[in-house]
Amino acid sequence: MKHQIDIDQQGPLGGLMAEAIQTCVHCGFCLPACPTYRILGQEMDSPRGRIVLMKEVLEGQLPIADAGPHLDACLGCLACEPACPSGVRYRELISPFRSTRQSRRSVGQRIRCWLVSRTLPFPGRFRFAARAAGWLKPFAGRLPESMRPMLELLPHALPSRQQLPNLVAAKGARRARVALLAGCAQQVLEPDINAATIDVLTRNGVEVLIPAGQSCCGALSWHVGNLKQAQQFARRNLAAFPDDVDAVISNAAGCGSGMREYGAMLKGTDQEPAAEQFSQRILDVSEFLDRLGDMAPIPDLGKPLRVAYQEACHLVNGQQVAAAPRRILQRVPGLQLVPLADNSICCGSAGTYNLDQPEIAWQLGAEKATRIVAADPDLVASGNIGCIMQLRRHLAAKHSNLPVRHTMQILRDAYVATDGQSSPAHQ
Repeated sequence: MKHQIDIDQQGPLGGLMAEAIQTCVHCGFCLPACPTYRILGQEMDSPRGRIVLMKEVLEGQLPIADAGPHLDACLGCLACEPACPSGVRYRELISPFRSTRQSRRSVGQRIRCWLVSRTLPFPGRFRFAARAAGWLKPFAGRLPESMRPMLELLPHALPSRQQLPNLVAAKGARRARVALLAGCAQQVLEPDINAATIDVLTRNGVEVLIPAGQSCCGALSWHVGNLKQAQQFARRNLAAFPDDVDAVISNAAGCGSGMREYGAMLKGTDQEPAAEQFSQRILDVSEFLDRLGDMAPIPDLGKPLRVAYQEACHLVNGQQVAAAPRRILQRVPGLQLVPLADNSICCGSAGTYNLDQPEIAWQLGAEKATRIVAADPDLVASGNIGCIMQLRRHLAAKHSNLPVRHTMQILRDAYVATDGQSSPAHQ
């Protein structure tokens, strides 16, 4: 039975929220799929419970302060969507709702959101802030508790900055032309992912354009409820990315999923139609390569390699890409995919979740690391920078030296090894 709800006062996003709420039949299939419900065990910390809370807030039956903690605890991992038999588009409810309550957050929450929104989406600022924070790490115990997770998450040293060219030609006959989203935090924390992506694409006859005018994808702003900033980023990317490419490529699951939501971000604006069209052109790099077909062969390295592939939530749930990364990894001769128990459960990274909900994020990360160690792989693969940093952190906490690499880095390293060169993974 569908609920009748009038939330026109919420503006253009009201229609999205109303449809998601009305589609939910409260069957409960989402409960076991939800990481926070598994940990906290409360109905209000499940997708079904949160939908009820949001409905009551929007109808004026519940103060937003009572619902806020349960809504803030949501990872936004979207594991509830594939589990839902009614097809509830939870993503079209949680992010729009958070944008309606942005001004109602506590002072501390608003300050933290302000700091994050002014640094993470801007590589130059983020690099400066990360280096400055490195100086404070020895004094983390004396700082306010709310600041400690930010310091703990940062690596001890940042890799060298890599300047990306505007265009990289295909090697051999050109088979396709794509535009690459460079990302923001990824350029600072692991710029080699972009280098590996470009290398693999060009080896397979793909010309890669890196538009100079691009910005952060806007996903981080959108997921924490900063609609204004998310729209600014979306508009900038709509203007920066050309139409004469075969696809717009993302190599970060969260970014790709975020760009696929540009239609929702720009709902009710004059750019909504263009945003919807743009969203249809977004492909994760693994999906693009899988669709491209025959890849440049990788000669047998002569030794087996056991790889545990970790599902990034916004790749498998947000973009419905599950088989493609596995298929392209298996193109490496001798590579064996090792199954992970409960692979669909979020690792706890989820954008800024480590900062906002450090206890839950830590438990999820620790559990994921335990399952990885139990699988006994030689290497861990993932398709998202946030997951990679989270897994490295928690594997290190378990005194494991398992390397965690992006899918494209693994492929690039295999190609480079056959060239007789030194792979960045082994330097």
